[in-house]
Amino acid sequence: MQYKPLEEYGAIGDGNTVALVGRDGSIDWCSFPHVESPSVFAAILDADRGGHFAVRPTQSFESVQQYRDRTNVLETTFRTAGGSATVTDFMPVAEATESVTDDRSPTVYRKLGCEDGSLELAVAFEPRFDYARDVPDVELTNEGVVAGDDDKRVIVSSDVPLEPSADGHAADATVTLEAGETRWLVLSYGEAVPHEPSCHQKTLADTVEYWREWTHDCDGTDCPVGGPWHDLAVRSSLVLKLLLHRESGAVCAAPTTSLPEDLGGVRNWDYRFNWIRDAAFTVRVLSELGHLEEARSYFELCLDHCRGHDPESVPPVYGLHGEAVSDETVLDHLSGYEGSAPVRIGNAAKNQHQLDVYGELILAIYESIRYGEPMTYDDWSVMRDLIDYVCEGWDEPDAGIWEVRSDYEQFVYSKVMCWTALDRGIELAETADDLSAPIARWRTCRDDVRRAILERGYSEEADSFVRSFGDEEVLDASNLLVPIVGFLPPDDARVQGTIDATIERLTTDDGLVRRYEGDDGLPGEASPFVVCSFWLVSALALSGRIDEARARFEAILDHASPLGLLAEGIDPDSGEQRGNTPQAYSHIGLLNSALYLAAADSSGESIAPERNESLLDDGSTGAIARRPNDRE
Repeated sequence: MQYKPLEEYGAIGDGNTVALVGRDGSIDWCSFPHVESPSVFAAILDADRGGHFAVRPTQSFESVQQYRDRTNVLETTFRTAGGSATVTDFMPVAEATESVTDDRSPTVYRKLGCEDGSLELAVAFEPRFDYARDVPDVELTNEGVVAGDDDKRVIVSSDVPLEPSADGHAADATVTLEAGETRWLVLSYGEAVPHEPSCHQKTLADTVEYWREWTHDCDGTDCPVGGPWHDLAVRSSLVLKLLLHRESGAVCAAPTTSLPEDLGGVRNWDYRFNWIRDAAFTVRVLSELGHLEEARSYFELCLDHCRGHDPESVPPVYGLHGEAVSDETVLDHLSGYEGSAPVRIGNAAKNQHQLDVYGELILAIYESIRYGEPMTYDDWSVMRDLIDYVCEGWDEPDAGIWEVRSDYEQFVYSKVMCWTALDRGIELAETADDLSAPIARWRTCRDDVRRAILERGYSEEADSFVRSFGDEEVLDASNLLVPIVGFLPPDDARVQGTIDATIERLTTDDGLVRRYEGDDGLPGEASPFVVCSFWLVSALALSGRIDEARARFEAILDHASPLGLLAEGIDPDSGEQRGNTPQAYSHIGLLNSALYLAAADSSGESIAPERNESLLDDGSTGAIARRPNDRE
């Protein structure tokens, strides 16, 4: 078995977990019952040991994949000399159908249908539990083909004649389909799904209807993400929904682990967790696209996360159910994608000090309030404690947005986000009539942070903001967010210098943006980071450089997979996707850039970031709740 390019995978899911389905019909990655659970199929990380669930023609074939319009239902169509058939893969969402209850574990449905001619399909079921550390026995029972025991088992119910292999660790079959014939394979975890094709077809119809009712739709007028990229923006919103945990509202950064940033390198990380820094931009895109329930859940999640920790010890990343991230561990028995070891589970970033997360937390809450979310006095108490901590600790060194594994530094972007926390906190306190806050102290601190950034974080020699205080030449693409968070106006000469320096020194020939220059404690070099390229687009759009922004945006979209999916990075030499996939941050970046471009004035004037004028439409305290008085 060979490794496939990441562009040849589609993603399906149900809000609990995500499976990656190759264009060759093989499910090469899936974790049950949750996306952060140990894998059942991991061939994407070890083609020999990892395990897979494949359906493909026995003859030579060509194949294409597509999603059913405005859904996460995936269709893989095979064409051979004898005919054509389509495998339809989906996972039903509990809210979509009466046949799926909230407490039932995820289920993968695979419908095999022949459109014309005759086709022989081979089915290979090779489950490998716990990242292939557990090779289960596979047996044929009255429920179907069963692997594992009562505590951990998967079942395939089917009208395909699957039989256990000679060694008892897999099952396979061949089935010939004639035009108009269908078969079903239903993979469930824990509890078998009875084989009832009419019910399966109803589940498929209900799932399609669910996604189409959820998905942003418009008639092409007054659309927040209008333009030639509208369909890709809709696909990005569907990807984001796949990565939103249905129980907690947390955003999974990506559903995979250890897909390499650079082939053969060691920059292989587990991304199946929620990073706080995704919060503000996630809230914005969900709200702008009308998904207010999901934005509200994320708003509440951010506050709950803060309540569970002292301000100085808020972890930058946590589990999708609010739990602590597991310790980072190397799985030596897996070879890694294309031989890129080590394979890691867990993430050591949980122990890092990352100052920028305070700004991202406050900005996410601020954005939620701007879109109409109410805030209680208890909520404000949490925010006030965070901002007070920023006043005390803003000048500490940290690991920064890029989670370096070298010595902590005085990263400029971390300071910009400390300023952002203070700025938005002051604005909220001034907006409400009765929210107590040490505003004078916060203003003084905000001025101190601003002065430090401008004096120590901007280099006249480089004509750009730099990576860390004291650097004269080392650049960092995160400084493209300076105008986006409102630290300086887009037309400020220092912002324009930073944009131009980024284009000159961090951008590849085809317009992809690298994260930073300088050492980060690891060997090798990461591929250009997709979201950085979108930050450049947004900064250009805000600056009124609309033609440049559009050209760069369209160039980035050329790297999306045929299904419209984006991984973490792009190899600058081959143009292939690299890193964990699909990546929430990449798709959030796409959506934010699309929003900025759609809002751009056709005259080319700069677009100022929206600020406090949106908070108070009628001169009242808006969505900010006042503190109850004693009589209340």
